[in-house]
Parts: sequence; structure tokens; C-alpha cells
Amino acid sequence: MERGVFARVMAAALGLGIAHGALALEARIDGVEGAVAENISHYLSEVDAVQYDRRRLEGEVMRRTREAMRVYGYYEPRIQPRLDEREPPRYVDLAIDSGPQVIVEVLEVRLEGQAARDEPFRDTVDSLTLQVGDPLLHAPWDRMRSRLANLALERGYFGWRFTDRRMEVRPFDESARLYLTLDSGPRYTFGNITLRGHHIVEERLRNLAPFEPGDPYLAGQVALYAQRLGQTNWFSSVSVRPRLDARRELAIAPPTLGWWNMVATEGEAALPQAPTMRAAMASGPTLSAMALAGVSRLHAPEQPNMPIDVSLVPADRHQFETGIGYATDVGPRLHFGWDQPWINRYGHSLEHDLSLSLPEQQFTGTYLMPLDDPLRDQYRFQYGLRHRDNQDTRTSELTLEGARRWEFDNRWVQTLFVRATYEDFTQGGEAESVFLYYPGVSWSRTRTRNPRFPTWGDRQLIAFEYSDTAWGSDATFLRMTGNTEWIRMFGDNLRFVSRLAIGAIETDDFSQIPPSLRFFTGGDRSVRGYGYETLAPRNEEGLLRGGQQMLAGSLELQHRVRGNWWGAAFIDSGDAFDNWGPDTLNTGAGLGVRWISPVGPVRFDIAHPFDDEENSWRLHFAIGPEF
Repeated sequence: MERGVFARVMAAALGLGIAHGALALEARIDGVEGAVAENISHYLSEVDAVQYDRRRLEGEVMRRTREAMRVYGYYEPRIQPRLDEREPPRYVDLAIDSGPQVIVEVLEVRLEGQAARDEPFRDTVDSLTLQVGDPLLHAPWDRMRSRLANLALERGYFGWRFTDRRMEVRPFDESARLYLTLDSGPRYTFGNITLRGHHIVEERLRNLAPFEPGDPYLAGQVALYAQRLGQTNWFSSVSVRPRLDARRELAIAPPTLGWWNMVATEGEAALPQAPTMRAAMASGPTLSAMALAGVSRLHAPEQPNMPIDVSLVPADRHQFETGIGYATDVGPRLHFGWDQPWINRYGHSLEHDLSLSLPEQQFTGTYLMPLDDPLRDQYRFQYGLRHRDNQDTRTSELTLEGARRWEFDNRWVQTLFVRATYEDFTQGGEAESVFLYYPGVSWSRTRTRNPRFPTWGDRQLIAFEYSDTAWGSDATFLRMTGNTEWIRMFGDNLRFVSRLAIGAIETDDFSQIPPSLRFFTGGDRSVRGYGYETLAPRNEEGLLRGGQQMLAGSLELQHRVRGNWWGAAFIDSGDAFDNWGPDTLNTGAGLGVRWISPVGPVRFDIAHPFDDEENSWRLHFAIGPEF
């Protein structure tokens, strides 16, 4: 008996669950159409007929229909609902006589306080599409009101309030009177910056702020300050926020650091519950509605200012990473990295990288000395050891370099450097060892959106290097290189990628130019369809010796097949040569597949070389983004 009762109860519950999910009330509307009918359907789509008896359901349908029509200025519609006969009803037929539409008779928007002279506020009021004589539409009025409130908070009017906010509707007169007055009060300025938990000298951190105490407050600049602090890589946690209550100091608890991370800090350590670096970078500092309401109630001094509190947690002093990859150019490859994002209170950093593949092994290190603006002005010192054994090239190289780097407001980076290189090599059967000491200058810029798989981006590089025997270098030469790459999206499913590379060496003794400075083309990132660095001038024995000039370009069109899978069609052309204007450039074309994996794009291409009689096609496989 109990088992039968239980079965009936479960069946009833299951049936109710199915009915509840399947019996959304559907409206069939006669008398109005367009946006008004769509809004009515939207309002009624959330009505659950199971929750009402028929009389109450009719009342709920009438109430929601009137609300849906009121925002379009219809305040006295005649509505006749008729529910279908099923229990519970699944449909409602609505016969609607909309009645007259209310017309705006009076429209008054006033700005008081300092916002009356602030251009974004005036622009918002001027952009209101609702005018006297128009039908009353609630949406543009509500949007303007919300935009004014948001502007007040974004631009530091923390004492703002609407002193008059009225919508007087007279359905009997078919008219509406709208009044809105915003009293912004005074605009806050940035106050002093308080730093807690930092291990870098304060001056360096304050120089990253895009504002000075006394500047007009802008919420966007607070977010930018947090972003810049995060980009230094000095901190594992960054919190930048306005001081919402100047009478209360933040309660701070020191972080726990291992002995390998210990460093003397100035001030107190950051809050343990501070957001992680990734969260801070993704969303920036935010203010809750409750906190902002509290701010608006603060007593405003004659010249109000908003202090900024910065809470920081030092990044791990030693960071290690390993990686494994594969490309048809070099085969399997391994990478080991040891980074020290800060090694002293001035924010100097040191990183070491070891890369291993069959044709090339390389160990490099970089020491960075940030200056007054740590992200844009730096000294850089590098060292590198490299051994390469590929095709007809065998070389061992030791390089030391000192550089000065500037980043300009237009995001171009200028680098002046001096490089010393010792290279012992055999190229095309000819052995040589050279010591080169030469200065150079480069200009570069990289812009990208969504770095893992850019939907928009470009990268530019121009460089000049000059060596002369007059100061002890073993060769005199002028070397010029230029690269440009572009990525653009057309719609959501079409992606265009293009590359162009050019280079030239002017010298009287090319035999003294080491392989690291000569030009070779061919491979995954150059002219597909040909082997890695197999396109270059050859000597009388048919061995590669490299070129004095180089030109290579690529055009690729990608189309989304489904989700993270893309198809690609491409054509590449290029060569390295001794004299400008070669008779023909080597050209390859083919088709490919792109899969956007969590670690970046996986690229698989089949390319046909048009100028290779021995091979009709070649496979290319690589992992990693274009930039």
C-alpha cells in the first residue's frame, strides 16, 4: 500500500514538473503589432499558468499587458483576454484597442552644480531623442536618466542627486509632462595616494599613476592605475580603490611569504582577501551601489577630494616555467624559464631562458633596469649563447647587448642598442670566426585584441645596424630589416592574415658576415611548401651560403567552420638573393586547418611549392599564435 502511494506521488510530481516547464503561456495578439506586440509577448512569456486559477490568470494577463503598453505611451487600452479551454491554459487570445497615445507636452531637463559646465553631461542631455510633441516613450527618457547617474559617479560627483524627477501623465488629456533636475554638487579631485604592502620604492609606483593629486576625478584613471601596476609583474595582487570613508583606515593583515620571497616592505601588507592579479586586470576596481551611496552621504568639504588607497602583495621572487612544443621547422622543442620579476627595491628584474631543439640550442638572459616610468623607460642588458646546426649552417655564437628603450604615447617603441658578437661558423663549407661590435636602432609596435587568437592586430618592426672596422669590428656593414604583419576580421567568421618581410645588407666583404645576420627563407613562418631556411643563394658546390637581400610575403584567408575550428587558404612567396629584383620568387600555396586550443592556435597546413621539381607538397605543423 505504501509503495503504491509513493509511486502515485512520484508520478504526479514528475508530471507537474514536466507541465511546469512546458506550459509557458503563449499570447496571440490582435489590434497592435511591431514593437508594442513584441513587448507584450515578452511580458507574458514569464507567466506560469500553473500558478493561477483562470480568474486570477486573466487579471495577471491584463496587468502585464497594460504595463507592456504603458512604456510606449498607451495608458488607456481596452483589452479582452480569452484563455483556451485546457487546464491549465496554454494560450491567450488578446483583442486590444490601444486607445490614444500620450504626447509629450512639457520636457524640462536641468543641470545644476559643476556638471552644468561639464561637456559629457551636456552632450547626454542634447542626445535625448524624445522631444516635445513626440509620443511618450519611456526608454529614451530612462536611458538618459541612467546615463546622467553613471556619469556623476564616473566623473567624481559623489554628492549628486536628482532634486526633481517627475513624469506627470494625464491620460484624459493625452499629455505628459517630464521634469528632471540633476544637482551634481562639486566635483571631487584626486587626493593623496596611500600605498600599503609595497616592496618597491614609492616614487616608482607613484610615477605609474595617470593622475596627480588635485586633478579632476575619473574612475577610468583609477582602473588604468591598477592595470599599470599589474603590468610591472612586481605584484601577485593589486587593489586600487577610492577611500569610501575617509574617517576609517583599512584593516590590513600582512601576507605570508617564504624565506625565498622575503624582502623589507614599506607600509603595511595588502589585504589577504584582495583580488588576484588576473581578476584585477580583467575587471579593474569597482564600487558597489551601497558603497557609492555611502560616498554620496559624506560631508563634502569646500574643495572635496578622494584619496586613493593602493594595497599590494609582492609577487613570488622566483618563478619557473617549462614548455614543450613541436613545429616542422625544428621538430620537438623544449623550453625552460627562470624569472625573477624583482630583485631589489628599485624593481630591477632578471630572466633566463633555455630553448632546446634538434637544429638549435639557445640560452639567454635579460636584466631590466626600469627608470622613472617603469613601463615605458628602461635600460636592458642581454646575453646569449646559441649553437645552430641546420642544412649547410653550423655556428656557435656568443652575444652581449646593452640597450635603452622608450615607449611613446602612440605605442611605438624605440630602442637604441650596442651589441658585441663573437661567432665561429661554417657556412656552405667555408669556415670563419668573427668578432663584431656594432650599434643599432629599432622601432617596433605591436597591437592586438585577444592575444590567444587575435581578432584584430598588427605588428611592425624597422631596424638598422651598422658595423665598422674603424672601431675594431671584423666587418663593415649596414644591415636593414623591416617586418609588418596584419590581422583583421570581417564579420564573425572571416579572418585575414598578411605578412611582409624585407631585408638588406650593404658590405664589401660578405664572407665576414656571420650566418646569424645573413638572410634565409622558407618554412612554417616564411614560404610554406619549402624546407626551413632552404631558400637562399648557393655556392658552386650547391651549398647554401645565405643572401644579402630578402623579400617574403604571405596572404591567408581563414573561415570559421564550426566553433573553434577554422579552415585556411594561403599563398606565400619570397626568396633570399644577392641582387635586388630576382628573376622569380619562390611561391607556395595550400590549404590548412586551425584549431583554437586552450594554449593557442594549432596550425596544420599542406602546401604545394610551385618552384620545386623534387617535391609536390609539404606538411607544416606549428602551435602558437601569430604574434
